[in-house]
Amino acid sequence: MDITEFDHHSPIPGTTVFDGRMAMKGYALNKMCYSFNGAEAREEYLADPEAYMEKFGLNDEQKQACRDKNVLALIAAGGNIYYLAKFAGIYRLDVQDIGAQQTGMTKEDFKEKLRKAGD
Repeated sequence: MDITEFDHHSPIPGTTVFDGRMAMKGYALNKMCYSFNGAEAREEYLADPEAYMEKFGLNDEQKQACRDKNVLALIAAGGNIYYLAKFAGIYRLDVQDIGAQQTGMTKEDFKEKLRKAGD
């Protein structure tokens, strides 16, 4: 197949593609997460997450995903993984936490899966 024949907008099963539509959908969420570059913003969020989410105009889907600390739901709600890394950092979620969410496993089960894969 020639590259010009490839449909660059083909759905990728199990993957949320961050495109222009998703960027618009997640604008408020990503703006909020970007604010977490500042320590004062992180402290303000942790002191009253509901007020902070309201301040940035998050919709109900985004708010619930934040409450649940569910990175996959945040991506589905328009979150960009690079901005969401700031959100995850607030709760000290690491790559293994997110991997566990992606696979539907507990963190310990996910870590064991990784250990076994290294054998």
